[in-house]
Amino acid sequence: MTTLAVRAPAVRGARRSRQTLLGWLAAGAAGFVLLPWYFPQNVTLLQALPGIFGGGETASGLVQALAHGRPWLWVAALALLVAGFGAVAVPPGRGQGGWLVGAAVLGLAGLLGAGFTIGAPGWSFDVLQATFGELKTGQPGIGPGGALVLLSLLMLLGAGLARLGYFRRDVFVAAAVVLCSALLLLFVALPVSKSLVGAFLTEDGQYSASALAERLGHERVWGLACLAGGVRCGVAWNTLFLALLTAAGTTVMGTFIALLAERGGERGGRRYAKALNVLALLPIITPPFVVGLGLILLFGRAGLVNQALEWAFGVTPSRWFYGLFGVWLAQMFAFTPIAFMIMRGVVQGIAPSLEEAAQTLRASRTRTFMTVTLPLMKPGLANAFLVGFIESMADFGNPIVVGGQYAVLSTDIFFAIVGAQFDQGRAASLALVLTLFALVVFFVQQRLLGRANYTTVSGKGDAGLPMALPPPVRRACLAVALPWLGFTLVVYAFAFTGGLVQTWGRDYTPTLAHFRTAFDLQWGEHGLVWAGTAWNSLFTTVKLAAIAAPLCAGIGLLMSWLLARTSFVGQRLFEFSALLAFAIPGTVLGVSYILAFNVPPFELTGTGLIIVLCFVFRNLPVGVRAGTASFKQLDRSLDEASTMLRAGTATTLRRVVLPLLKPALVAALVYSFVRSMTTVSAVIFLVTAENELATTYIIGRVGNGDYGVALAYCTVLIVLMSLATAAIQGLVGERRLGRRTTPA
Repeated sequence: MTTLAVRAPAVRGARRSRQTLLGWLAAGAAGFVLLPWYFPQNVTLLQALPGIFGGGETASGLVQALAHGRPWLWVAALALLVAGFGAVAVPPGRGQGGWLVGAAVLGLAGLLGAGFTIGAPGWSFDVLQATFGELKTGQPGIGPGGALVLLSLLMLLGAGLARLGYFRRDVFVAAAVVLCSALLLLFVALPVSKSLVGAFLTEDGQYSASALAERLGHERVWGLACLAGGVRCGVAWNTLFLALLTAAGTTVMGTFIALLAERGGERGGRRYAKALNVLALLPIITPPFVVGLGLILLFGRAGLVNQALEWAFGVTPSRWFYGLFGVWLAQMFAFTPIAFMIMRGVVQGIAPSLEEAAQTLRASRTRTFMTVTLPLMKPGLANAFLVGFIESMADFGNPIVVGGQYAVLSTDIFFAIVGAQFDQGRAASLALVLTLFALVVFFVQQRLLGRANYTTVSGKGDAGLPMALPPPVRRACLAVALPWLGFTLVVYAFAFTGGLVQTWGRDYTPTLAHFRTAFDLQWGEHGLVWAGTAWNSLFTTVKLAAIAAPLCAGIGLLMSWLLARTSFVGQRLFEFSALLAFAIPGTVLGVSYILAFNVPPFELTGTGLIIVLCFVFRNLPVGVRAGTASFKQLDRSLDEASTMLRAGTATTLRRVVLPLLKPALVAALVYSFVRSMTTVSAVIFLVTAENELATTYIIGRVGNGDYGVALAYCTVLIVLMSLATAAIQGLVGERRLGRRTTPA
């Protein structure tokens, strides 16, 4: 009886594993036979499906190989047949793993190698032509059929590695690592490397290390003239100093606001939670140039502060606000909400029992906070600092609006790309400096955290109430956070008043004309007519952001789980690759995507898909860092208990771990959605007439001097994203740790 009881789960597990392999094989076969292998940009998927067995570029992979001069696609069929033989005829074990890995490597190498070669004739193309005969040199990008075959081969590769004994023989973990690594390689490493390689190219296109040394050794990059009485220092030092100031400021401010929201009321109640959540998240749901405009209306040369100083004290108005202080203040508005969302989840995860234990030993609330609560927040503080540092380095909108003569790397890169003298090499070398800065901060953070344990959520019930803030800490939070939030309201009040008056600075007559221009609705002969000029860009932006947000959150939390709960070769490189998109300015990332995905086999330029992918991998690091901070608080015994009850890894992740990650999930969903709605620099080169976005529409209006319509559009975006944020928080809910509710 005991033998049968032990053997039964193993038999069921083997049967499920075999069914999974057969399912991916069937998906790959369907992609090869029943879906268009290529996907021309001038047709939709529904229009392409009727032609899968016919001619042209919409045929399936099978028909392309048989009748359209693309015999290298037989590699896909051969790989699936070999993998199918291994899955059916070979028993589970190392032998089956060898068959699966060999088949997957054969298919991936053959398809991708041929895909990159076709269309770029050279010696490798000559080898292909000698092997297969006369070949077509042109092809569209890979379509749904090719993508599904590549995905199935990646899953089979993961299963094969697990069969060979890697990843503790866990097929789910192996497949997740392989899939996430492939995504990072394709959509982060490949485009970034294509952009950065330009740093080593001379003007005549030759590789030269001296070209990189010459560009990086320029005084404008590393000069220290400001220390000797000069006008300015190099852009690298400017960027580093600004990033350190911003990271420190946003981390402190985000922590104060999070403590006040979660522990500010009596006995740990949430008296301030709702109001603080709304006010703290307001900057993140705003297009970046709105904050700069509001600050200019307050502190600019014609702003209210300068006018008041001139009226009261006779001080001549000047441009004192433009420069380091203005950029730092604007970045504080922009990035404090990110630190707040990260720290809010960390503060929520601190178990009250740990604080009660310290108080039972007669420690005061202040001593308990300093010796128990604050040290347990260390991973969140480090993650918030890292994200703030990288965000500041990669920021483009704020320095371009209020930077004045204070140059930073991101603006210099932009002007190197779009300036009168196009210099991709200089832009690439400056982007390389940003990457090195991010790498150094990443390793410093890892060094500081070390191998310390910060677990606060265990498998034991926790019925205690969270400790209220000690009076000195609470007073400090109130003294810092509340004036800051009040200042936030003032800035936004001035910024959005411009959308409700005729002409700011000349005619303050209240009007709704700007809203009618952008969002007019009329009844026509055939019903409702979306007559406003902004509707098309709004619908496109909402659609693409709604697609990107769950993808970004799901991939980010999966990666953070892999980093926190598994160990594998190259894990540090894996984590840095996930953060690399933040270290690259948005303008460089957009240009990188054009360079990487403008030619086969991944021809995506001009489509909405490339914008979605840019959204996902641009915002991915926030989901990874928020998830990593939350995972460090979850005791591994929770996972182990589920495993002891014979649940699979996927079941444990879905039913045990994910419900405890709701704060991180909310942070990832909210951030990815609103940043997709408001991003500028990363997509400025990717939009087309068919895929115009809200921010590019607003920039066009600002460029024409039509600030009223631009600010009216921003107001609509804020209302829309506020509703979306509330909906996300309501649908996901909050994490429950078994605490008692506060008595009425």
